[in-house]
Amino acid sequence: MPFTPLSDLAATLLPHALEPSEDGAHDLSHLQRVWHNARSIQAEEGGDLEVLLAAVLLHDCVAVEKNSPLRSKASALAATKAGGILQNLGWQPARMAAVTHAIETHSFSAGLTPESLEAKIVQDADRLDSLAMIGVARTFYTAGRMGSGLYDPADPTARHREYDDKRFCLDHFQTKLLHLANGFQTATGQRLAQLRHARLKGFMQTFIEEIGEQ
Repeated sequence: MPFTPLSDLAATLLPHALEPSEDGAHDLSHLQRVWHNARSIQAEEGGDLEVLLAAVLLHDCVAVEKNSPLRSKASALAATKAGGILQNLGWQPARMAAVTHAIETHSFSAGLTPESLEAKIVQDADRLDSLAMIGVARTFYTAGRMGSGLYDPADPTARHREYDDKRFCLDHFQTKLLHLANGFQTATGQRLAQLRHARLKGFMQTFIEEIGEQ
C-alpha cells in the first residue's frame, strides 16, 4: 500500500481525493509521490502523520485546470471541500483546521505562507514534485494538454522577448520551476530541493544545447 503506515485512513479518504479529470499531472500517482516526499521530510522534521496524510490526499480534491481563471483559488476551494469531508467523518475542529490550513497554503499560485509544521511539510512535499525529472515530465505533459509549443523557434531562450509560458513550455522553467528551490520551508525540504534543482538545471542546459542554442 503506497500510503503506509496509515492505509486505513487512505482507504477512507481516497474516494474523495480526486474529482473526475484527465489531468495526469494531478492524479493518484502524484498523491503517492507527494506522500513519499512528505514522509521523507517528516522522518527528519517531525509532524503529525495523520494530519499530513489527510492534507496530502485532499490537497487536489477540487480539480481546476492550469489555464482556468480560478487557478489561484484552487487550494482554497480544496480546503473548503476537505473541511466538509473531514467534518462528516467526525474529525475534531482543531485537527480539521490543521488539515485545511495545510491544503490552503500548499499552492504556489495562492502565494500564502504556511504557519504550522505540517503545512510547511505539505507545501515542500508538493513542490518537490515540480522539480527534477518528475517536474520536467509533468511540465511537458501539461504544456501538451494546454496546446503550448516546446519553445519559441525564433528565440528559444527569450533574449529579445518577454517570457510567455502559456505559449512555450521552455519558458516555464524561467517563470516558475527554476525559482521553486528558493522557497522551501523546512531544512530537509531545502536540502532535497537543491538536489532536484541541480538536476532540473542540468536538463535545461542539455535541452538548450540540443536545439542548437548556446
